[in-house]
Amino acid sequence: MQKLTVWLRNISLQVFMLFCLLPIAKISAQQTHITINEAYQLAKQNYPLIKQRDLISKTKEYSVDNASKGYLPVFSINGQATYQSAVTNFPFSIPIPGFSMPSYNKDQYKIYAELNQIIYDGGVIKNQKQVAESNEIIQQQNLEVALYALYDRVNQLFFGALLINEQLKQNELLNKNIQNGIDKAKALLANGTAYRSSVDELSAQLLQTEQSRVELKSAKKAFLDMLSLFVNNQLDENTILEKPVAAILSDNINRPEILFYDYQKKTYDLQDDLLKTQIRPKFNLFVQGGYGRPGLNMLSNDFSLYSIGGLKLNWNLGSLYTLKNQKQLIDINRKTIDVQKETFLFNTSITQKQQNSELAKYLELLKKDESIIALRESVKNAAAAQLENGVLSAHDYITQVIAEDQVRQNFILHTIQLLQAQYNYQNTTGNIKK
Repeated sequence: MQKLTVWLRNISLQVFMLFCLLPIAKISAQQTHITINEAYQLAKQNYPLIKQRDLISKTKEYSVDNASKGYLPVFSINGQATYQSAVTNFPFSIPIPGFSMPSYNKDQYKIYAELNQIIYDGGVIKNQKQVAESNEIIQQQNLEVALYALYDRVNQLFFGALLINEQLKQNELLNKNIQNGIDKAKALLANGTAYRSSVDELSAQLLQTEQSRVELKSAKKAFLDMLSLFVNNQLDENTILEKPVAAILSDNINRPEILFYDYQKKTYDLQDDLLKTQIRPKFNLFVQGGYGRPGLNMLSNDFSLYSIGGLKLNWNLGSLYTLKNQKQLIDINRKTIDVQKETFLFNTSITQKQQNSELAKYLELLKKDESIIALRESVKNAAAAQLENGVLSAHDYITQVIAEDQVRQNFILHTIQLLQAQYNYQNTTGNIKK
């Protein structure tokens, strides 16, 4: 009986521990880890504009398929009814025994079906396929350009939330420093060596610190709510934003706009090919069958069936008149693309120089911050000892604590600003590693 009681007690303890651990497990399960690169990918995958990618591909498929059908035979039905002012007459006045001259009606009719099969089109259909494929590449690359703008918005939201997260940690440290001062002031008050106002002043400062914490949490929630919309994933206060490592910067420009300009320029090569196809002869096989008056027998004025087949040649040389001007227009368009690309690279290089200046500034500020923090921390520690010994007022202690907090806040700000500047530089040059 005693063993059963012990066994039941152990089981009850295990069940109790299990229920105690369930909330902890639930909280851990709700925590989300997200990196800056994951945010880039999720934002790109979930942005509504990404749906256009499949539509562009389908458009190309339909266009290529339609162009390929140009090789299929073309069937057409035609008809006409005419009335003409004169018809063929035979100028024979001497009758020929056994033979009578036909007389034609001025109203004539025919309806016929015709089948045409391309033998040689001068390369028109091939060019149409290449144009459809080239248009798809250009549109897809243009979509990449539009989506690339997302990275800058993700940077703003991610690093904004990350900055506040670091500020919250510093706020907690400030809270501890002030609470430490309150504890020391209360001890002095109990010994009769301090005034109640000293404790009240420190307590008021503690409340202000807690107010700042409420504001910081609210700002962080706003950043995370906006970032949640981009990544299509709920991010909250339990979300862990992983601090990115320092980016390895490259000056080479690999922006999607570069390929966009290059692809656009290649389309003008296809336009050159199209001009060549327009001056080439075209050959078709055809078969025609019909019913009309007169038929193929010119000596009969009766309705009759007829058929005809053969080879057609179509050579339109009218495009030669504008060929030279068309080539010059294409060349102008090429040069226009070159100017646009050159302008983009020029503007990007200006942005690079500005961002390089920012990077150098933040590096210099961080060096100064580290030295200032060491000095301010030493002064604060001395002030804490003086407060404990009753030779420093609570007001002076708060002044030193806030002074140290301010330089630490500056260090946090400059650290995140440096990181964001590095990733902004990567975004500017197109070297974001996703």
